[in-house]
Amino acid sequence: MKAMLRTPIATDSRKRFRTIRNCMFLSGLSVFAQLYLFQPMLSELCVFFHTDLANSSLAVSASTLGMAVGLFLFAFKADDFVRERLMGIGLLVSAVLTLASAFITVFPLLLVVGFLKGMALSAVSAVALAYLTDEVDKPMIGLAISLYLSGNTIGGMSGRVAGTLLSGWVGWQYAVAVIGGVSLVLGYFFIRKIPASGHSTVVPVSFKEKIRQMKSLLLHPQLICMYLVAALSMGTFVSVYNYLSVLLVSPAFGLSHEVVAMIFMMYTAGVAGSLVTGRLSDRYNPGMLLQWALLLMCVGLVLLLVMHLGVLILGLGLFTFAFFGTHTMASRIVSAHAAFAKSTATSIYWLFYYAGSSLIGSLTGIVFTRYGWNLFVELLLVLIVIALVVALIPVAHVWYSRFRVQVVRN
Repeated sequence: MKAMLRTPIATDSRKRFRTIRNCMFLSGLSVFAQLYLFQPMLSELCVFFHTDLANSSLAVSASTLGMAVGLFLFAFKADDFVRERLMGIGLLVSAVLTLASAFITVFPLLLVVGFLKGMALSAVSAVALAYLTDEVDKPMIGLAISLYLSGNTIGGMSGRVAGTLLSGWVGWQYAVAVIGGVSLVLGYFFIRKIPASGHSTVVPVSFKEKIRQMKSLLLHPQLICMYLVAALSMGTFVSVYNYLSVLLVSPAFGLSHEVVAMIFMMYTAGVAGSLVTGRLSDRYNPGMLLQWALLLMCVGLVLLLVMHLGVLILGLGLFTFAFFGTHTMASRIVSAHAAFAKSTATSIYWLFYYAGSSLIGSLTGIVFTRYGWNLFVELLLVLIVIALVVALIPVAHVWYSRFRVQVVRN
């Protein structure tokens, strides 16, 4: 224990911070590249497995559902594991499963492997934020989290661009194999380089005590609001990127798969969103920044209703920038307000995040298939407005508490 406490905290001037930053960035690349790799391949899956669009989207939802289930389990046990070891194992196992999925010819089996892959990836998400908040100097936490989430963003972008191009040129199986192989290499480097935890200890907690902790976390007004914001905003984000490529290759626009792949370069706006809000949150109130990010998501969605390619791209850019700003702020607020069991608190956050991705991402596909793009986007706009209202609840709660105190004093 004493030896662990002598480990210096990671600051921007230390090699330890740079190593942690780079390793967590690589882990973010791997997680999102694997988790959503089938998103730009839905049309190819429809043809290969002789299914429709709504069913093919289950290839994405199976992974996110596996992630949600894994996070639920880790909500009980995440604080019992050595964090960097757990993340490394998750990265390697998920990469092997991604490679295996390239050889599958039966759709239900693809869904099963995708579900297991999501569970493996949940080992990374369950403890990543807790690892950062314990190992990085407090003034640098906002930057560290934004860099980790930027890795998620770039991984998502790279996976989608590579998946779109490779599946169009040589087939979806080769695209999946390439992404799996690269993820295996990233997992190897992560295990070799990630610094051991120096400011956290493995403390087994009884099942009864963990239930008490989870109940306390789920009754915390600030935390439950952030969990709901995560579910609604992520479900909306995944829905847009699930079905946008289908719209763009349809007769309404008639774009080639090479051009559609470039649309996913818009994820660079997400990198900017994470970095900008991460920096600002070290100086300004994260709750206020979250509210502005949600408002900007609404603006982006409104622009997606305009059937002009230039306006559509602008709306997608604003929407993507704002979503990753929303995610960065919500996850930071959870980390900051979890006074105990940080891994459990962040596991619950990711559980809501990926449950929203899985459920909303699939159900909105039915709306898109049956009723078209406009009603689909209008439904998503309603969901983000609800998320904005939820984000304002903690502010209203604070005002109400102050009002009650003032009334009692008078």
